[in-house]
Amino acid sequence: MVSRYENRRVAYNNSEQYSKMLENRGTRVIRQFTTPQLLYPSAEDISTLTRIPHIWRQGDHYFKLAHEFYKNPAYWWVIAFYNKTPIESDINFGDIVYIPVPLERMLEFFGV
Repeated sequence: MVSRYENRRVAYNNSEQYSKMLENRGTRVIRQFTTPQLLYPSAEDISTLTRIPHIWRQGDHYFKLAHEFYKNPAYWWVIAFYNKTPIESDINFGDIVYIPVPLERMLEFFGV
């Protein structure tokens, strides 16, 4: 499985506001990964994908769809990002959610 932290810059935080916590932990800095900037696939990129429509119903979750279609629930974020709906509570029963496949192609678009 590809780690979501691959190809991410590492930032070191030694901000004064964390001084007590750093002291308690016996360290001088906190190692953090920067937030990736993902670009939505272009129309040309999307044309190379198969989009499987799924009607959202009670009990659905992105991680369950990722498990079903990608065999790995950790890729739930691909479905959420592709549908431009990062929060499941923004989806209503009966809405159509598209599952982009193949996963490998989507990950290429994101540089993962």
